[in-house]
Amino acid sequence: MKKFYIHTMGCKSNQFEASIIIENLTSNGMVQVKSIEEADYFILNSCTVTHKSDNEAFYLLRSAKHKNAGIINVLTGCIAQVEKEELLTRDYIDFVIGNDEKLNLFDYISGGEKIAAGDIMNMKDFHKIVLSDMTKTRASLKIQDGCDNRCTYCIIPFARGKSRSADSKFIIEQINNFADHGFKEIVFTGIHIGQWGKDFGLELLDLLKEVEEKTKIHRYRLGSLNPLEITGEMLEFLSHSEKFAPHFHLSLQSACNKTLRSMNRFYTVEFYLEQIDRINSMFTLPFLGSDIIAGFAGETEEDFETTRQNLEKSGLTQIHTFPYSVRQGTVGAAREGHVPERVKEERANIIKEISKRKYDEFVARNLGTVHEIHVEKRPQKATGLLKGVSENYLTIVTDSKDLSLTNTLQQVKITEVKDGQIYGELTT
Repeated sequence: MKKFYIHTMGCKSNQFEASIIIENLTSNGMVQVKSIEEADYFILNSCTVTHKSDNEAFYLLRSAKHKNAGIINVLTGCIAQVEKEELLTRDYIDFVIGNDEKLNLFDYISGGEKIAAGDIMNMKDFHKIVLSDMTKTRASLKIQDGCDNRCTYCIIPFARGKSRSADSKFIIEQINNFADHGFKEIVFTGIHIGQWGKDFGLELLDLLKEVEEKTKIHRYRLGSLNPLEITGEMLEFLSHSEKFAPHFHLSLQSACNKTLRSMNRFYTVEFYLEQIDRINSMFTLPFLGSDIIAGFAGETEEDFETTRQNLEKSGLTQIHTFPYSVRQGTVGAAREGHVPERVKEERANIIKEISKRKYDEFVARNLGTVHEIHVEKRPQKATGLLKGVSENYLTIVTDSKDLSLTNTLQQVKITEVKDGQIYGELTT
């Protein structure tokens, strides 16, 4: 039996697809192992959102050959899709498998074809793959792939193709299948889930209404959304939903209008700050995450100061930030005024400090409040205490070690925060 070791980089869609790859390989007689040294194949499911992620991928592949000279390196994911044939000039890469082809990975590596990465820009249909892994606490369901936007910093549309949606019938069936297997919560993933249904003449809200009416799942979470896609009608619906977990992740990218225009983002800071205020007023202690790129081409000190001030006054909970990475093939790469790496890192660190303060303030506002947590199957390692994720995305350690409560929904009152960990008492 051939053995494989898999490492996945990047987004939740990649994480979901990694589970598909594992199922595909194991169902064909291969065995997953926990180290490169004991593997016949190293599967690297890559991300290409930044230049740093490319370098990390190549380092991991070279390192695998050093650790195990006989290993066969299979590079799949977004780097494989974008770079294709060029990658086989590197002597530490044996197979290059594209983003659609990786869902049937065994067929390609067993067939011996060194490269399989079709023209993803011509793909029109969503690749329906059913994930049967029922071992995790929280289920993920990919409902969409690809992106029709052309943000000037982003290479992902060329790695994932045009926006393609899973049909609602398929999605409802999969959600109910997860519910029948005991899952209490599901996370909708995709490259740009706000574009779900566009290819059918529908909107994401149409799907959410069906989820509310036709599924048995207790609660669901949404992936990242462009603030323009969060309509007043959607917020009104979600605020009265019995299933929606009040956890939003907004794809903001900058808090300066000049930079947003340069990025080809079609909203203003004023608009999304109002959106954030509206969400905070309509939901009880909602978690509001975001993405911000630090040091995009042409971002001056004044521009960054505008971003800093706007982020400080925003009602965000947490800000995921990273320095701008030049991606060849994008409009941003050809722009003038590129910011030195040191300055980009400094700006990112300032935003990270803002994020930490905002998160700490959010947690403090939750002290003394009661939340419903989904108790995870694995207790806290050090203490054996049960832990779980609340509807508003806080990981809470409970005062119980009762393993019969795993994968159940429990009411917990948050009592303290210690060493960065949130603690609570079961009230049910």
